[in-house]
Amino acid sequence: MLWNYYHFLTIGMELFVLILKFVIGLLMVIKGADWLTDGASSIAHKFNISSLVIGLTVVAFGTSAPELVVSTVAASGGNSSAIAIGNVLGSNIFNILAIVGIVALVYPIPVTRGNLHHDVPLCILASIVMFVMAMDVFVDSNYMGNIISRGEGITLLAFFGIFLTYTFSMARKTEETKGSESEKNVQKVKDYPIWKSSLIFLVGLAVLIFGGDFFVDGASGIATSLGIKESVVAVTIVALGTSFPELFTSVMAARKGNTDMALGNVIGSNLFNIFFVLGVASVVHPLDAGTMSKFDLFAMIGSAVLFWVFCLIGKQKLTISRGEGLIMVLCMLCYYAYQVFNATQGQ
Repeated sequence: MLWNYYHFLTIGMELFVLILKFVIGLLMVIKGADWLTDGASSIAHKFNISSLVIGLTVVAFGTSAPELVVSTVAASGGNSSAIAIGNVLGSNIFNILAIVGIVALVYPIPVTRGNLHHDVPLCILASIVMFVMAMDVFVDSNYMGNIISRGEGITLLAFFGIFLTYTFSMARKTEETKGSESEKNVQKVKDYPIWKSSLIFLVGLAVLIFGGDFFVDGASGIATSLGIKESVVAVTIVALGTSFPELFTSVMAARKGNTDMALGNVIGSNLFNIFFVLGVASVVHPLDAGTMSKFDLFAMIGSAVLFWVFCLIGKQKLTISRGEGLIMVLCMLCYYAYQVFNATQGQ
C-alpha cells in the first residue's frame, strides 16, 4: 500500500515538473519573440528601413516566431516530427476557426476583394500543397512512407519567397495610393539606442531558443507520461500555446476597429506557418508525416474553405458576420472535443 502511494506520488511529481517545464517554455517563447521583435525593429529603424517594411517582415516574423522555434527545435531532435508538423496544422486551424471567429464576434469583419480573390484562396492552396507533401502514400499508393523531405522543404521556402515578393508589391501599391493614411495602420517602432536594441535582440533570441527546447521537451514528456499521441498534444495544447501572439494581436486590433489588420495577421500567419516554418523544419531534418492523421489535414483544408465561403456569402456584402464567427468558434470546439475523445480512447 505504501509502495503504491509512493509510486503514484513519484509519477505525479514527474508530471508536475513536465507541465511546469511546458508552461515556463511557453512563456519564454512568447516573451522571447516579443523582445526579438522589438530589438530587430529598432535596429532596422536605425538603418532607415521604412515602418511598412518592418511591419511586413520583422513584426510578422515575431508573431510566428513561437511556431518557427517550436517546430524547428522538434525537427532538430529527429524524433519529434509529430510536434513539428502538428504545431503547424493545429496553429492554422486555430488561427482561422478560433481567432477569426472570436474577432468576428467582437466586431464583424469586412473583407476586401483582394482577400476574397487572392489571399484566402492562397491559404487554401497552401493547405492543399501541405496535404500533398504530407500524404505521399495517399497520393501515390506505390510510394513507401509519408516523408516531407528536404527537397520539399526547399520548395516550400521558394513558395514563401514568391509570397513575400507579392506581399511587398501589394503593400507598396497601397502605400503609394493611400499615402499617409496607410502609415496610420503601420505598427509603431520602439526607438532604442543601438546597444540596447542589440542586447534586447540577442536576449530575445536566446530566450526563444531555450524556451523552445523547454516547451518541446515538456510537451513530449506530457504525451509520453499520459500515454497520449504526440500528434494529439501538438495539434491542441502546443498549437494553442504558440498561437497566443496571433490571438492577442488580432483581438486587440479588432477592439480598435482595425479588423483588416486582424484578418491580414491570420492570413499571413497561416501562409508563414506552411511555407516558412514547415519549410525550415523539414530542411533541418526530414519530417515523418505518417504521425499525423488524414483527419487533421482535412480539417486544416476544410477550415480554410469555410473561411473563404463565409467571405463569399456573408449576409452583409463581403463581411464575416457575428453569426458566422459563432459557427467558426463552435467548429473549433468540436475539433477539440474530437481530439480529447481520440486521446481518451488511446488511439
